[in-house]
Amino acid sequence: MTRLFPDLEQNARLSNPLYRREFLKRGIAAAGASTLLGAPSSEANQKAKAPPEESAGGFIDCHVHVWTNDFEHYPISPRYTPKDMEVKTFFVEDILRHARPEGVNRVGLIQVRFYGFDNSYMLEAIRRSPTIFRGTAVIDWNGSHPDDEMRSLAKHGVRGFRIRTDGVPASRFLAGAGVEKMFRCAAKERLAIAVLLSPEYLPALATPCVQFPETPVVIDHMACIGQTGPIVDSDVQSLCALAKYPEVKVKVSAFYAEGAKRPPHEDLILLIQRLYDAFGPRRLMWGSDSPYQLITETYEDSISVVRDRLSFLSADDKDWMLRKTAETTFFAS
Repeated sequence: MTRLFPDLEQNARLSNPLYRREFLKRGIAAAGASTLLGAPSSEANQKAKAPPEESAGGFIDCHVHVWTNDFEHYPISPRYTPKDMEVKTFFVEDILRHARPEGVNRVGLIQVRFYGFDNSYMLEAIRRSPTIFRGTAVIDWNGSHPDDEMRSLAKHGVRGFRIRTDGVPASRFLAGAGVEKMFRCAAKERLAIAVLLSPEYLPALATPCVQFPETPVVIDHMACIGQTGPIVDSDVQSLCALAKYPEVKVKVSAFYAEGAKRPPHEDLILLIQRLYDAFGPRRLMWGSDSPYQLITETYEDSISVVRDRLSFLSADDKDWMLRKTAETTFFAS
């Protein structure tokens, strides 16, 4: 059952083998990560202090995780312990401190894996600042009535629902009555199904896209291409092939974990151009994947890839990728 208010999606990254493997290779320890992210907020700020409200405009970061170490009010799943949280805290004040100097004033929050299906902390952040934040929740996609929970959470600023592969074989991914109910509900309510997957799962995503052609689908992190090895042309082709489904969009995000995995990320420009040619700017949206992106580089290192380094983009293209696509997907209502 979803409690009315707690944490987001923090270690979907470090708990996900696609990301964790890369961090462990680099030897990033908890203490080091905390230093790079800056001093943690005070104990009194752990309950998502409300920042000042802002009007529409400015850039949107479509992919950020926030969480707290206030385990009394926001307990983590029994599957995890605080020792599993390599990055101890990342509050809404922290992301805004990094984002606002770069012209970002709205943020898409992603539910943290450590809290299972309890989306409460994310809901609290949205409740306190509804013009700044929208949410992508995680619910039990194998449950009997996930569609009822989707409609309930949508009343509290949730506009997307994340499904992960979680080790399920590609042949069984996105199969089952619960997933079908989610796709059907998402089409009717105009809610996004956000999918975190690696390239071998891309063909499986085509099946629900055919069955539910009106369902908005968002693919996280360019399908994790180039995260566990080189950028392979067949993987890029598999992702671009999904452009034939008009409701499929792609997050151009998590540059720190892809390709060479270091700024200025010029090795990713060709990949992004391939996605641009296939999907167009109105179906691409930028996201930092903070705080994980901030462990090894600056926030500016991420946004500058789209803002400054893609010479093939027009000013209008940039506006879509840095604002309008996320706005129409997550902030339309």
